[in-house]
Amino acid sequence: MAKVKYYYDSENLAYRKIKTKKRWKFGFAVLFLVASALFGVLSFIVLLNTPYFDTPKDRLLLREIENLKLNYAVLNKKMDEVDDVIEAIEDRDNNLYRTYFNTAPIPEEERKSGFGDVNRYAALEGYDNTELVLNTTKRIDVLSKELAIQSKSLDDILKLAKEKNKLLASIPAIQPVRNENLKRMASGFGYRTDPFTKARKMHEGMDFTAKTGSPIYATGDGVIAEANSNASGYGNHVVIRHGYGYETLYAHLSKYNCKAGQRVKRGDIIGYVGSTGRSEAPHCHYEVHKDGKVVNPLNFYYGNISAVEYVAISKLANQENQSLD
Repeated sequence: MAKVKYYYDSENLAYRKIKTKKRWKFGFAVLFLVASALFGVLSFIVLLNTPYFDTPKDRLLLREIENLKLNYAVLNKKMDEVDDVIEAIEDRDNNLYRTYFNTAPIPEEERKSGFGDVNRYAALEGYDNTELVLNTTKRIDVLSKELAIQSKSLDDILKLAKEKNKLLASIPAIQPVRNENLKRMASGFGYRTDPFTKARKMHEGMDFTAKTGSPIYATGDGVIAEANSNASGYGNHVVIRHGYGYETLYAHLSKYNCKAGQRVKRGDIIGYVGSTGRSEAPHCHYEVHKDGKVVNPLNFYYGNISAVEYVAISKLANQENQSLD
């Protein structure tokens, strides 16, 4: 039974019963209900976010996430092993196969280059495990690209292997003037004294002195690219394109025995020794170019001279004397 409360009426000198208005009762009831509802909602939210009250579905998802993390770790370990294998193949490719077939190695920056400024991984960002997934995906992409480049490289090596005989025949491998026709090997590759200006300058070939009219031989198979006197200083000269990045030049000829567009074999006579152009005496100025760069012809005389003759020519070629052109 509810308690009855009274108050003292001093005017009438009597105690009177306190009467509560109905609207106040209703307001208190509504306020109580609203407060109870808010408390219930907050309690429910707290329970949902408390790990101590995981649902079976939550526990299943957590196990799946941990399992995926483990799988990613195993995948990264396997990629480490694949990476080591690819590096070993790349090393053999650059330093063995490509060296054997005399072709330029693939630069490291080309093998390891990225994919430009395009964000290929935007769809993987914004998740709890983004870094793990992102790094693994990037590694897979890099490995895929390295494998594609290496596959293409091995295709090139296979093609070179099938053309090995053609390659070996095309490399300039003999002297342009035979030993029996030589007076001497006058000047080698490197810095020499210019016979006209007396200044020290780069001599980009080798000078072989011989009698005017001595035969000059193609040093490798190829196609005659030039047989004219249009190049300044060379006089009558011949240029042979051998393929595989090789090109040879024969200058100061007295006359030609070939024409542009003609295919020649190693040992074919392409012209005769002379002293045309910027020349001090009858000789053949000989140059070898590989991939557009001039190289020392001394490194290619393995086709028609002995080891003893090579040593003798090497000593003469390395003397810093005066060139003949």
